Amino acid sequence: MSGRQERPGKPFPSSKSKAHEGRGVGDARPNSRKFGVKPSAKSSAAPIARPRSGPDKTQARDSPQPEAATSFNTTVQNVTVTPDENAMRVDRFLEARFPGLSFSHIQRVIRKGQLRVDGKRVEPKDRLEAGQSVRIPPLRLEPREPRPASGKDAENRDFLKSITLYEDDDVMVLNKPMGLAVQGGSGTTRHIDGMLGAIPTKDGQRPRLVHRLDKDTAGCLLIAKSRFAAAALAKTFRSRSARKIYWALVPGVPKPRQGRISTYLAKEERQDDSVMRVAKHGEEGASHAVTYYAVVETAAHRLAWLSLKPVTGRTHQLRVQLAHIGHPIVGDPKYFDIQNWQLPGGMQNRLHLLARRIAVPHPRGGTIDVTAPLPAHMQQSWSLIGLDASRYDPIEDAPEG
Repeated sequence: MSGRQERPGKPFPSSKSKAHEGRGVGDARPNSRKFGVKPSAKSSAAPIARPRSGPDKTQARDSPQPEAATSFNTTVQNVTVTPDENAMRVDRFLEARFPGLSFSHIQRVIRKGQLRVDGKRVEPKDRLEAGQSVRIPPLRLEPREPRPASGKDAENRDFLKSITLYEDDDVMVLNKPMGLAVQGGSGTTRHIDGMLGAIPTKDGQRPRLVHRLDKDTAGCLLIAKSRFAAAALAKTFRSRSARKIYWALVPGVPKPRQGRISTYLAKEERQDDSVMRVAKHGEEGASHAVTYYAVVETAAHRLAWLSLKPVTGRTHQLRVQLAHIGHPIVGDPKYFDIQNWQLPGGMQNRLHLLARRIAVPHPRGGTIDVTAPLPAHMQQSWSLIGLDASRYDPIEDAPEG
């Protein structure tokens, strides 16, 4: 079989105390909300994550960044990678140190071996380590005029502020609305990535996306606001130590009620669109995808509220895998494939998938642990079929995996 649905090796956790193992004293919850417990006035004002220490303010770069108006840098420089630049890609390192460098020039000096790291040639995608020595050849820098502030910038800042669940100098977590794209594409002009340039940051770097959500998926979206945070969080996601929990509403009740879905996924181009499909192991372009799931509640055995924990992060992973086991997500325009299925009256035909909660180590210590509320169409459905979101904690009661 190209994909399998398994009963997990570990049982669904039944003890709340076990779920708290590994939490530090300094860890905090988003908006100080713990499900099933009403927050006090004092706790509701508490910060979500409290970094243990800040950066060393006295630390300076080995060489100053050239001004944007410089036409040529005629000398060879040897610079040391700082802790804030640890794990940065080589091309991003050059782009950050020399804002006037064109993309083609960056690629050329790396490809020709003119840039060396500890005396060795590197590729643009290679990542640097703090303390490494980088030889930088003479560079041609193009003047870069600062982009003037506009009314659109102010509008974007106000919008992003209105959907911010948590923010500090290094990171922010947005409650991405359903229907808003994370990145641009064919015919997409309004998206989160395009708005991030309007946000002022401490180190002058443009905020960066750390992960992605589908356009029609609502919920927690993590953004890095500094180079240091971007590198640290990228490492966290590569090591799969970020914990993400999604909620979905599906027709029918999966059997077993908790388990593991393991498939290979590949992209398929169609005449007017592209979709992901379940593929065979070893098929060209196929990537392994693993998701743990658990049934939280059901409505007359006709609908099931699922908690989903993706181990991997493939495009449309949850949507394709749930359709593969015969329980596509309600309102999914791409993958819902049950013939003659009737949407319950009063329920909106929109994707019922939410990135409910994200918990990751903060780059400077502590934990970022943020929860997104149900979007309006899902709240309407939960109320319609008698489901109570406050009775379930998406981290403590999440599927084991």
